[in-house]
Formats: sequence, C-alpha cells, structure tokens
Amino acid sequence: MFLRLLFVLLVMLNIVAGAWLLLGQPYAHVPMATDPGVPELHLLSELPAQAATTEPAAGVATSATPAPAPAATNVDGANTSDANAPVELRCLTLGPFATPHDLQQARTALTPVTRRMRSRQEQVAQSRSWWVYLPASGSRAQALALTKQLAAHGINDYFVVGGGDQPNTVSLGLFKDQDNARKRRTEVATAGFAARIAERTETVPQYWLDLVAEGRGFDWHRRIRSDGVGSHSTSCF
Repeated sequence: MFLRLLFVLLVMLNIVAGAWLLLGQPYAHVPMATDPGVPELHLLSELPAQAATTEPAAGVATSATPAPAPAATNVDGANTSDANAPVELRCLTLGPFATPHDLQQARTALTPVTRRMRSRQEQVAQSRSWWVYLPASGSRAQALALTKQLAAHGINDYFVVGGGDQPNTVSLGLFKDQDNARKRRTEVATAGFAARIAERTETVPQYWLDLVAEGRGFDWHRRIRSDGVGSHSTSCF
C-alpha cells in the first residue's frame, strides 16, 4: 500500500514539473517580433542608465516631437495695406433747394452714400423787379406838371407816388426783366427827362445741404434731380 501511494505521488510530481517546464517559462514559445536580420526596437526604459542619457542609437524608438509651425506670412500684403490706407473724403455743399421738401428728399436720397450731413437755411436778398422812375419833385403839384410834360412827348404809363418813403416820385413802370427796364429808361431819357432805374429786392429763404462722403466714386447727380441745384467744395465738419 505504501509503495503504491509513493508511486502515485512521484507521477504527480513529474506531471507538475513537466507543466512548469512547459508553461512556466515566460515568452518561451513566443515567435520573434521582427524578421531575421532586422534589429529589435527597445524602449528607453529597457536600456542601461548610461545608454539612456546618450543620443539614441539607430533602431531605438524615440517619441517624435513635432517641429514648430512656420510663422504665418501675409500673402496678400498689398490688400492689407490698402485696407489700412486713409480714405479720401469729399466735403461739399449742395443747393440752393427751393423748398424744405426738396431738401428733405435730397437728404433721403444721399443718406446711403454719405458719412455725415447737415441742413441749413439762409436768408438772401433776391431781385424781384426793376423800377424806372423820375426823382421826387418838391411838391405834388410839381410832380403832376411833370407828368403833363411826359404826355406831351408821347410817354404814357406813369403815375405819381402819393405816400411811402418816396412821395411825389413819378413811377414809369416795374419790370421783371432788367433789359426791358433799360429800354424804358432810354426811351424817357431820349425825350429829355432824367429817368433812373433801381433794383427792388426781397428777402427769401434758401436751403442748403452740407455733406461728407468718400471721394472715390461719389456722384450726387445720379440721386438728385432738383432743378437749379449745384455744388461747391466746403470745409469738412
């Protein structure tokens, strides 16, 4: 009995020793990771301390460090300089506009193409007519006697001014056109009378529009159709 038990124990020990020899050795049956003749790659941690501090030899795997990207260059340098260049501005005054409505229409039409605008109103003296007359006499009786002399020379269309700042003046007519007034004065002067001519004015409002716009391509004529409107350069604001 004892011999049989000893025999079984020896067989089991042989099986354990054989299993350990077959399975217990690490990488015993792992095939080569590289082809024959190709050097193996080793991590830095697997190298000796002295070799790890020196320059890696051929075949040693190292971590790749990406090269710094080249500084960005300005390919379109000309366009950038143009964008930073100062813009040429035009400062103009447009007018005169006949009415406030015409002025407002111009502002509305030019708003998309201008940087700044301002409106203003001025009072100006405007010629209303031309007056042909004989200077005032010393009295109304003298003025009436003068009109009889005019009639004797075939000159009609006159009257004696009875009040105002020029009483006893003989009026010979009001004319819208200056040339017609000159013809009337010449007619009376030829008959021997000292006729004079004077311009009669009235104060009327005029409306103007000052603006600042970019000089390149700006053309206000295409947006404003009011008659009599012109332009001239003015100081910027």
